[in-house]
Amino acid sequence: MVCCETPRGRGERVGTCNNAAMNDTTLSSEVRTDLERGLQQLGLNAAFAPPLLAYLALLARWNRTYNLTAVRDPREMVVRHLLDSLAMQPHIASGTLADLGTGPGLPGIPLAITRPSLQVTLVESNGKKARFMREAVRQLGLGNARVAESRAEALAEPEAYDHLTARALDTLEGIIEVGGHLLRPGGALLAMKGVHPHEEIAKLPAGWAAEQVIPLQVPGLEGERHLVVVRKRA
Repeated sequence: MVCCETPRGRGERVGTCNNAAMNDTTLSSEVRTDLERGLQQLGLNAAFAPPLLAYLALLARWNRTYNLTAVRDPREMVVRHLLDSLAMQPHIASGTLADLGTGPGLPGIPLAITRPSLQVTLVESNGKKARFMREAVRQLGLGNARVAESRAEALAEPEAYDHLTARALDTLEGIIEVGGHLLRPGGALLAMKGVHPHEEIAKLPAGWAAEQVIPLQVPGLEGERHLVVVRKRA
């Protein structure tokens, strides 16, 4: 069963939040400093820090009860969740994006915060993670994000999206197998990978071609990170 929800307050400005609700978890000044420094290094506006911190505070609070992510330390969350997600932000602009297997909303929610012209569908079959995202979308006033509580292969929205992304979901071939039907002809899969995935690219199915493999620099993250852009042929 597919359950899609449109957030309240579609006319609200992206990035607003309910401060009283967010203050249940207090983030240290080091967390804010790490995020602001990371945004600067990525070339992103420091004005995005408050809504990103509000999302992080909510995630940390829910994570204590619902185990949404194995990362517990908020400072580690800044690097491994927020900045890692935002490293791909300069390579995606407007249009529609389906974020497959998004978990608690990564990279979809940080992208929705920092790209108000991007319409993001957060695709996740896990009920507790979908409930968390619905609450985050509501509290952050993200009028450009919606939650689809569904497996990617069961989402009946063929060729509805300009972009697909999957931060930690299977191989390129596997992502295309479960979610390729969602992408319009000429659209692009934007897959976050560690080392250059030569073998995965060699196994791309017919009708799909690797267009770019972009090395990324994630502030504070050791090891290689690449964004693979795979085009669905028209």
